[in-house]
Amino acid sequence: MDGVGFAGGGFALIVVLFILLIIVGAAFCGGGFGFI
Repeated sequence: MDGVGFAGGGFALIVVLFILLIIVGAAFCGGGFGFI
């Protein structure tokens, strides 16, 4: 749980933040992915 747990949790956190960023960006771009 030392290295693998930390890496797995960090990867999951990055994925969640990235998904939230896409959702927020889409909301501010009128439902499109214009910010990408």
